[in-house]
Amino acid sequence: MQSVLLFEDAVRGDKFELGGKGYGLAQMTAIGLPVPPGFTITTSVCKQFHAHGGMLPPGVMEEVKAKVRDVEAKTAKKFGGGQTPLLFSVRSGGPFSMPGMMDTILNLGLTDATAEAWVAEGADPRFVYDSYRRLIQMFGKVAMGADGRRFEGELEAAKAKTGAKSDLGLSAGELRRLAEGFKATVRSETGLEFPQEPYDQLKMAIVAVFKSWDNPRAKEYRRYYGISDDLGTAVNVQAMVFGNMGADSGSGVGFTRNPSTGARELYGEYLSNAQGEDVVAGVRTPAGVASLDPRLQRELGTLATKLESHFKDMQDFEFTVERGKLYLLQTRNGKRTALAAVKVAVDMTDEGLITAEDAVTRVEPDMLGTLLHRRLDPSASEEPVAKGLNASPGAASGKVVFDTDEAASRGGTERVILVRPETTPEDIRGLIAAQGVLTARGGMTSHAAVVARGMGKPAVVGCSEIEISGDRTAFTTKTGARVSAGETITIDGSSGLVYKGEVRMVDPEMPPEFSRLLQKADTIRRMGVWANADTPEAAERAYGFGAEGIGLCRTERMFNAPDRLPIVREMIMSRSVEERRERLYRLYPFQLADFRAIFSVMRGRPVVVRLLDLPLHEFLPPAEELAAEIQRMREEGSPQADADARQAVLDRVRQLAEHNPMLGHRGCRLAVTYPEIYEMQTKAVLRAAIELEKEGAAAPRVKIMLPLVAHAGEFRLLRRTIEGAAGELFKESGASVRFEVGTMIETPRAAITADEIAADSDFFSFGTNDLTQTTFGFSRDDVEAKFIPRYLELGILPCSPFDSIDAAGVGRLVQMAVEGGRKAKPGLEVGVCGEHGGDPKSIAFFDSIGLDYVSCSAYRVPVARLAAARAAVGDRTSPSTK
Repeated sequence: MQSVLLFEDAVRGDKFELGGKGYGLAQMTAIGLPVPPGFTITTSVCKQFHAHGGMLPPGVMEEVKAKVRDVEAKTAKKFGGGQTPLLFSVRSGGPFSMPGMMDTILNLGLTDATAEAWVAEGADPRFVYDSYRRLIQMFGKVAMGADGRRFEGELEAAKAKTGAKSDLGLSAGELRRLAEGFKATVRSETGLEFPQEPYDQLKMAIVAVFKSWDNPRAKEYRRYYGISDDLGTAVNVQAMVFGNMGADSGSGVGFTRNPSTGARELYGEYLSNAQGEDVVAGVRTPAGVASLDPRLQRELGTLATKLESHFKDMQDFEFTVERGKLYLLQTRNGKRTALAAVKVAVDMTDEGLITAEDAVTRVEPDMLGTLLHRRLDPSASEEPVAKGLNASPGAASGKVVFDTDEAASRGGTERVILVRPETTPEDIRGLIAAQGVLTARGGMTSHAAVVARGMGKPAVVGCSEIEISGDRTAFTTKTGARVSAGETITIDGSSGLVYKGEVRMVDPEMPPEFSRLLQKADTIRRMGVWANADTPEAAERAYGFGAEGIGLCRTERMFNAPDRLPIVREMIMSRSVEERRERLYRLYPFQLADFRAIFSVMRGRPVVVRLLDLPLHEFLPPAEELAAEIQRMREEGSPQADADARQAVLDRVRQLAEHNPMLGHRGCRLAVTYPEIYEMQTKAVLRAAIELEKEGAAAPRVKIMLPLVAHAGEFRLLRRTIEGAAGELFKESGASVRFEVGTMIETPRAAITADEIAADSDFFSFGTNDLTQTTFGFSRDDVEAKFIPRYLELGILPCSPFDSIDAAGVGRLVQMAVEGGRKAKPGLEVGVCGEHGGDPKSIAFFDSIGLDYVSCSAYRVPVARLAAARAAVGDRTSPSTK
């Protein structure tokens, strides 16, 4: 492919060669829309430019000059000529939309001589020198590195001197003097003269646009949106048309549909006697397109229909009116709100413009999440005081409370935000009562994050930018802000931002098109979508969002409940198996009620119950708190027996303490040591199923899952334990139910030896949170705050492996386990229940390796349904035509 292409010759190019803007210009030209002529320098030239130290490849400028001659012939104008000169706009245009991140120069080709000759020919001198001062200002800043603030200051001074309210109030003479002043500013800022040779201007502008691909704001934008640094930008050189030629001219931006609501109506803004940059920069307040002449409104409406018919998507286009004639300068797929995205996708399907498969690719899955939670009002202007990890979406405001018991007591009558260094199972009462939670430590799978997601409450965790005072009465941020107990803050769990005071919010919006889009997705996707839910409330919510089963029911949540925790602690303190069994069976009625409620809610759909995973010390108070409590009791003269009882608990905590609990005595290892725990849980699970069947309820599909299995021997031993407990129950009750026993695959050894484990296992479910930790050797709660951001900044990692699956490493282990497991047991059911089960990028990977289902938090179920459908159609999303 040639490096430089006229718009009409580029129609077969794609967005990765032409950039989004160049692609749009080529397509509009091909279908006969009124597009000023021009040419595109492809992204391959940008790549060569950066590979060779910022030098244009040989021969490129010769190609450029040849294309300039072609445009001269089309326009009957001369580039740099004195009479009605051909001027150019020079704009960037990467494959993906990066609005405002790279550079643009307008009116290129004007010089002192050209301006004078144009005026002498009869052109309006005010228009000519307004265009010239704009060129010097933009070119001086973008191509020569002058401080743009100096130009703005001189412009403001000129308006103040003449009493002009805007630049429209400046006369031709004042604009000419301003242009001379701008040239002097360029000279003083750069030590160079403003170039008076048009081709010098053009070459410098092309170089400047290529350089802008690597400017800091563009790099940060790409990092945030996951756009590759290797794509490069194209350069679009287009004949200028002028919106600043008088009252019958102007510039505007239009949308073929309302980008806020999705309504099928022409939407946009127009600024009379202005160039396009004025509209974008906000130098004057534009009017709606309804202010246009009726004839132009009709023309715009016709063009909008043609654009949608061709591009099959809502378009965002720029236009200029020059002396009453309408021109289109660019088009791209329009940015839109989540609400609009859903409506546009469904409406266009109804209109026959696109297919159902197209529709599911038109809505980013994560957009759906914003429709399910309260969120900050987009028009709110408050500045955040801190940023942490966006652990659970939604926004909440409330008074700061540092104490869990206080949160529990006040949360029933007022809105509170629980602020803790980190949360533990003992904080559950406060979490239930609070509007949301903010922690200084912890990661995306920390206790606070997991519980908040399950409850659908906003959470910001691992916020290392706050420091909580030792007396728990206030916290300070790295910006110096201080927030005391009782003050109101707002947290945004979707972005991780923390604000002082109450920020305006908007309620969730669930348009009727929402369910219709998901119904379309369900007919397309291959994978099932299940949910992680530990309570009947969470299960009901998941069911309502369309979950086809519960892929992870964590029983720790049940053990942590306030009415059960004392019994759990007594069990842990037991000195004999008999004593431990007695305490466990005091928990049995609670577990039985829990499972009955969850099975009942799921109405016969599968429920995967993960038996106890947490190490026992997690259910006991922290050693530091116990030691402080004992010291206080002694100082206050408390009864010796009470102090001795607390000392016994402290001794047990120290006995159970581990240097690395994540890799210690937890999961199935706990049951190898204390099999009676899993025996009790198994009986409670199966008894619940038996009772519901007897009552005529839909028979639940019971699946019992063993956590943290690393060796087939562990699984075989514990399967015998479970089957033994089941046999005892069936004999005692005179009834039985079918059940399956499977395992979580969350260690590298389990993945590598999956064929051995599969021989005895009925299903696999990948716990990708722990599998990622054990594969990388990362402790998530530590690395996410301490060095993952630096790894992302340096490009060592493309994204956090806890956000999206590391396909090359962790993903390879998952694939090995799937292949090994199904080789040993054809048809083995395989799913994933880690956080990656709700991540669209990860879902695409899981679909590609043949997983049967993904399981995620209830509020991610709609997201996963859409993402699974996109994966099934190959995620045919295309770059925006920016």
